[in-house]
Amino acid sequence: MKKIRVVLWGMGAMGRGIASALLERPNYEIVGVISSSSRGRSLAEIIGAGNSTVVATARPEALLQPGLADAVIISTASFTHEVAPQIKQAVQAGMHVVTIAEEMAYPAAQSPDLARELDQLAREQGVAILGTGINPGFVLDSLIIALTRVCLDIKSIHAIRVNDLSPFGPAVMRTQGVGTTVAEFEAGLAAGTIVGHVGFPESIQMIAEALGWELDEIVQTQEPIVSSVYRETPHVKVQPGMVAGCRHIAYGKKNGKILITLEHPQQVRPELENVNTGDFIHIAGTPEINLAIRPEIPGGIGTIAMAVNMLPLLCVASPGLKTMLDLPILKGV
Repeated sequence: MKKIRVVLWGMGAMGRGIASALLERPNYEIVGVISSSSRGRSLAEIIGAGNSTVVATARPEALLQPGLADAVIISTASFTHEVAPQIKQAVQAGMHVVTIAEEMAYPAAQSPDLARELDQLAREQGVAILGTGINPGFVLDSLIIALTRVCLDIKSIHAIRVNDLSPFGPAVMRTQGVGTTVAEFEAGLAAGTIVGHVGFPESIQMIAEALGWELDEIVQTQEPIVSSVYRETPHVKVQPGMVAGCRHIAYGKKNGKILITLEHPQQVRPELENVNTGDFIHIAGTPEINLAIRPEIPGGIGTIAMAVNMLPLLCVASPGLKTMLDLPILKGV
């Protein structure tokens, strides 16, 4: 089997995890790493394992040259407008792109013009683009859609992902408001520095497209999860009365009726207040479906696996901007 030559862009926790996963598979070859924070270091040094001598560079143009690689995996940011310039640069070099940017799971939800631009560019260059991950990408969209295929009719969908934020670093703690006072949390929401989960509009629109539902609006609510006990992780300390996480809910509505409800309450050390983590899906229809996965599918491992496992399917897909609806998730290559 011909190896898929890959350039990795971004060496944060997810980028390093993806690198480790690729190095364990014989059908991939990492030919380049783009990372400002790791420039000048070998991949083996960056991930603390293996013997890869590929050296990271801070200059994308040094690696994004026609013929150097088949694909790029981008693990740098969450928002479409942030990763779009990077995607364009890779596509213009004739490379397929997988990104774990949450909004890229269904970029037409919030950036339709940019989505059309990326789709046209990919078609012109004969390559494909995909945004994927654990969520969005699987738990609160693809998995739900797969379950609907055994239903004769569907009235509504309600899904909840309860997870532990403790393994994540300072950046995630800040965007979730962990360690703030309630007043600071509310101020952060207003300022846009606290965002909760990124990807609800994308997941809801993906589900709606799969079911042929035309929604009128998507409404989101965010509120602090206030701790009644002391909680601590390597990156944050939460005193009683302070914020331990964010309860984020999104509703997809049609004619004032809620058809899709997605909840994602995230907090550190939930077990200290007897909160059990898990992924829960309820489909009201014929038949009625209730799925419970306890504990939750690990977010980091799941995102790494989705990026790695979807790449070979993307490389043989038709050109253009893709979503998880477009690729045969049950098929291997």
